[in-house]
Amino acid sequence: MSAHTPSLAEIASCVSGYDPNALPVAQAQDFIRRLVPRVQAVESLAIRAALGRVLARDIVSPIDVPAHDNSAMDGFALRGSELAADADGLFTVAGTGLAGAQFDGAVPAGHCVRIMTGAVMPAGLDTVVPQEFTRTEADGRIRVPAGVVKTGDNRRLRGEDLQRGTPALAAGRILSPADLGLLASLGQAEVPVLRRLRVAFFSTGDELRSIGEPLDEGCVYDSNRYTIYGMLQRLGVEVLDLGVVRDEPAALEAAFRQAAASADAVITSGGVSVGEADYTKQIMRQLGEVLFWKIAMRPGRPMAIGRIGEPGHEAILFGLPGNPVAVMVTFYAFVRDALLAMSGATPAPLPMLRAQCETPLRKKPGRTEYQRGIVSVGADGRLTVRITGSQGSGILRSMSEANGMVVLHHAQGNVAAGDAVDVLPFQGLI
Repeated sequence: MSAHTPSLAEIASCVSGYDPNALPVAQAQDFIRRLVPRVQAVESLAIRAALGRVLARDIVSPIDVPAHDNSAMDGFALRGSELAADADGLFTVAGTGLAGAQFDGAVPAGHCVRIMTGAVMPAGLDTVVPQEFTRTEADGRIRVPAGVVKTGDNRRLRGEDLQRGTPALAAGRILSPADLGLLASLGQAEVPVLRRLRVAFFSTGDELRSIGEPLDEGCVYDSNRYTIYGMLQRLGVEVLDLGVVRDEPAALEAAFRQAAASADAVITSGGVSVGEADYTKQIMRQLGEVLFWKIAMRPGRPMAIGRIGEPGHEAILFGLPGNPVAVMVTFYAFVRDALLAMSGATPAPLPMLRAQCETPLRKKPGRTEYQRGIVSVGADGRLTVRITGSQGSGILRSMSEANGMVVLHHAQGNVAAGDAVDVLPFQGLI
């Protein structure tokens, strides 16, 4: 740990209401925000390789976009001052302007230029009449009905999208397809991005078996690694799957050391509940500075958080519960935004919907609850939500059936049928 890195105790002292044995979700999120470091290394990528990567530096436009006033329509460019408010206009065509082959001649009074979308506006002309609003007379002149356009209509101004020297994209942005197009419009062939965050993960427990292994009596197949893998893939990080690690000190220590040496963050599932007969918590303590929380939430109460590894190369540790639904809930409540922040991104709050709850829900104030729900649109156009049945933290099928989670906040009490509740939609998240 560097001299400038605060200890976990120092971070805890800055978090209002910190109590590791009854920690509200908001305080746990605050603690994690203060804990996680940011990736610093920068690399330069071709635009096509930069999708989903985190922009390392602000991009300032080196040019005006568009570079010239141009037409937003196929039609006829003319002087708006020559349009009468109460009478049709008749214009003689002076020539044609194409995108990439502009009209450079003089345009006398009473004349217009046939113009295509994207073509540079001829000098002195400021208005475009869409072709479908016009009629060609027998003598070849163009008739423009009164009132179909105003001066300046259908003209895109130089620098209207971006002016030279103005910010185009801010550092910390996760680059989208539209961003790639914007960068291309600036002539930017390469993009400075932060290196990908590296995340190692594994499951612990003697009862776990990997797919393909025989399922002995009392054993279960490990599903957590596959949900964690899928959730990490959504974040665009590099992943290192270390498999299932048996509850044996040497094996656990080797797995933790390998994970910490090769990754920026380590995620485990299982081994953090009170009273579990395993060595996971003991090894975590030996290899770093780790706290064990009881979070005021359901599902997902137990969690470990801290740093493990060697001086100069420590990884942030997220020790998640073992139950499959609890793994997913704690990941989205705490780990997702932390990994985005570590990646250098500026994570936006997850969008919440308001939906009418179809049935009453029992809830005691003093903890945050996440219930799996199915959101649909009612006959009146309003969103409604119904719970997917049993909410046990081991029932992964109910998470698969759901399309969102009903979030019942810390201070919230019982919900009556018809009450509005917050829903975290899965679309674009899971």
